[in-house]
Amino acid sequence: MVALIVILFPPLVIAFLLVMERVEEPLRRPTSQRQVEEFLASATPADVDELAHSGIRRAMERWRGRRSGRTVEARRTALTAPDAD
Repeated sequence: MVALIVILFPPLVIAFLLVMERVEEPLRRPTSQRQVEEFLASATPADVDELAHSGIRRAMERWRGRRSGRTVEARRTALTAPDAD
């Protein structure tokens, strides 16, 4: 059993690191000028309020979520809502 753990642990750690790198890559990419211009052209009052209170990163996250069909609030509600089970 210990031998199996010793053999499997390094590949699992490497696989986890590769997955996390893929998750972090979009977060490291800076916001382009074109995206900011699109945001300012199509921003709702709620988006502008988010920009004023939380900064460009969170406002762009909310805007991108709205463009892809889901909002940050919907994701937050899904994460924080108590189960009805």
